[in-house]
Amino acid sequence: MRDSHQPILAQGAELVTLRVRKKKIPPSKLYRCNLTVFIQVGEQFAEICVTHSAEAMKRRLQKKYIILILGYSVALLLIPYVLDYRSKSSHIKDGYQQQKCPDLESTIALWSSTRTGNSTEVEDYGNRSQSRTHIYLHATWRTGSSFLGELFNQHPDVFYLYEPMWNMWQALYPGDAGSLQGAVRDMMNSLFRCDFSVLKLYAGSSNVSTSFIFGWKTNKVICSEPLCKAYKKHEIGLVQGEVCSKCQPRDIKELEKECKKYPVMVIKDVRVLDLAVLVPLMRDPAINLHIVQLFRDPRAVHNSRLKSKLALVKESIQVLRSKKQNDKYKRLLVPSNRVHRAENYVSSAMELICDNWLNDMLLVMNAPPWVRRNYVQVKYEDLVLRPVDALQRLFRFANLTLSPAMEKFVVNMTHGQGYSSDKPFLISSRDAKEAIYAWRERLNVEQVNQVEAYCSEVMRQLGYQKRNMDKT
Repeated sequence: MRDSHQPILAQGAELVTLRVRKKKIPPSKLYRCNLTVFIQVGEQFAEICVTHSAEAMKRRLQKKYIILILGYSVALLLIPYVLDYRSKSSHIKDGYQQQKCPDLESTIALWSSTRTGNSTEVEDYGNRSQSRTHIYLHATWRTGSSFLGELFNQHPDVFYLYEPMWNMWQALYPGDAGSLQGAVRDMMNSLFRCDFSVLKLYAGSSNVSTSFIFGWKTNKVICSEPLCKAYKKHEIGLVQGEVCSKCQPRDIKELEKECKKYPVMVIKDVRVLDLAVLVPLMRDPAINLHIVQLFRDPRAVHNSRLKSKLALVKESIQVLRSKKQNDKYKRLLVPSNRVHRAENYVSSAMELICDNWLNDMLLVMNAPPWVRRNYVQVKYEDLVLRPVDALQRLFRFANLTLSPAMEKFVVNMTHGQGYSSDKPFLISSRDAKEAIYAWRERLNVEQVNQVEAYCSEVMRQLGYQKRNMDKT
């Protein structure tokens, strides 16, 4: 008796080995096992006993069984791929909005198929006639997004909301930022339709009124007629919180009624980590979302985050938890220096922020024309050094006119005294140049080198030059 081993290889599969044991057939033992076939997959194997009545039949059956075994092995290998394909097909059939948080690869693939397979749809998205414009100011913490939002808050044709998703993040803490992305988008979908009842989900026992809206004390609509007589919406100027706080809370239905009067609605927030999450709102004809994405020198962002670290540590942990399954972010989530935990969490989150920025850039680069027409990128440095030019570009994108009063306002806001106030989240007039370059004086060599290392590609894409500081 002899054994022959024939390995069967399939790409991406386990090694499958056939063992065929042959022996001669005595005339008196024609119905004994004279061909034994072993099928081995991994550590398991099965034995097949075959009988023959003649040597010719034996060879013929041997070939048939080998072919059968080969077919069976191929079928085993194909089952996982078939199941995976059926699963993906069911998601596509149920509609794109079933994808709660689309990742970079799936979104690019979807846009690629749309671009090549349905050119009519691309043209429809690019040529919509929209009576109302919906804009999301896409930014992260400490990039100057509050200042950018205030420019829209001042415009008499804009209904503006400042970080409405803050309430949700507080109510669902300690949920990680990644798992909250779908809820953030769904809330935004309701708010853009002037449906503020979604806020009741996160109000707890509180009554939802205008005073429940985050940032309501500086909101031009809430603090102006007809909701309050403290200000007039068409008059340009910062709203003073101590003045607006005297306004009586109004029912949320009244705010919804006011919302529907405005031709442009703008939401500013910092809790959308990936631009891909907003793709369904950009595709929705009723929303036709326009996006203004704000970038800033990562070193300046890092410096500002450190200055406000105690206020940002909670949300920094939420951001880091969204990547805790990755070994890299497990390291970031457990800082080695327990004495300066707040600073470590805030610093570590900066690495993830740069990763998200890079994903957003790649997403837009691979997007079809209708997406690029609904998207504009602005750098904080351009906004504060050339404020009138930058604001003209932004307002043209938003179908808004730039009045002389608005031009004067933005110039005054960027030519104030000093870098920032004692309250870092307070909007005030500041010295733009000092705000831009303050990191050079406040960050040490190690901090600068660290940011430049893990944000190198983002800095290259945005045109920020490395300082190349040496440890001396």
